[in-house]
Amino acid sequence: MMVNICDQELIGTKVSEGKLEVKITKGYFGQQVISEEEAVDLLSSCSVANLVGKRIVDKAVRMKLASSLSVRTISDIPFLMIFKFQHGC
Repeated sequence: MMVNICDQELIGTKVSEGKLEVKITKGYFGQQVISEEEAVDLLSSCSVANLVGKRIVDKAVRMKLASSLSVRTISDIPFLMIFKFQHGC
């Protein structure tokens, strides 16, 4: 399961750094507003997470799903992608 979660106030914004430009669209990130508890549940159960924003990225790092060294910051906005690989028996 893949989840895309961003801090709500970032919906509809665009961030850029040099030639890199990222649009944080409602169609990709804003299909549903969720609580912090729901976000934790989704982060715990997903296989892939695409996260944007200080609160949600900090939450994932505090949950030990990723290292803070894995966070990319563009225009002061943190971005984090998490891939969870499961090993077979």
